[in-house]
Amino acid sequence: MTTLFISDLHLDAERPAITALFGHFIDGEARHADALYILGDLFEAWVGDDDPSETGAFVADRLHALNASGVPVYFIRGNRDFLLGDACAKRAGMTILPDPAVVLLHGEPTLLLHGDLLCTDDVAYQQFRAQTRDPRWQQQFLAQPLDARLAFANQARAASKARYGELVSAGTAETIGDVAAGTVREWFQRFGVRRMIHGHTHRPAIHDEGQGNTRIVLGDWYEQGSVLRVDADGASLEAL
Repeated sequence: MTTLFISDLHLDAERPAITALFGHFIDGEARHADALYILGDLFEAWVGDDDPSETGAFVADRLHALNASGVPVYFIRGNRDFLLGDACAKRAGMTILPDPAVVLLHGEPTLLLHGDLLCTDDVAYQQFRAQTRDPRWQQQFLAQPLDARLAFANQARAASKARYGELVSAGTAETIGDVAAGTVREWFQRFGVRRMIHGHTHRPAIHDEGQGNTRIVLGDWYEQGSVLRVDADGASLEAL
């Protein structure tokens, strides 16, 4: 059996073709998988489980059907959908895992995470991440009206794009926006694993990190789909 991994789909109403591709993938290949892991940023933005978006309803329906067919679905929150809660997970038939999480994958202990925690050179982002993961901040944010939360999400996306443009202009986007090599080495040692799988950076590749360690980076779904297939014989990272 094959275990499937996807991340960084960034699904929203503005990209219906990608949402349709996701539905085809879930109703097709995923039905024959041992399990499906979604490692964050399933949605372009998620401001609370009370969001009545058609995209959210479609995704929940397809994933619930997949789970009902006997394929377990696991989810790790990303930097775009860190507010996805138990109500949405229940509707979608997903099990939320902590970030990071170690799972036994075809006999190999494997570290799974969204990936933003590895980008420790981006100090400003790590500070923002710590603030928005604070339960008190989340409680106050979720208490606001839906329109206010959606406006905040739009402002946050605009600010993120502007900052990325500044990093590009400064010539530091490739380094600050990627994982920190020292942090990667530290996490391999801390968790005692030989394999790590994450998304977030949108730089799909299978890296030999030395000392028998392998780091697999999942691809995004902005222009096409991307899936990692893992079985007892190894791993294959391919576009859809």
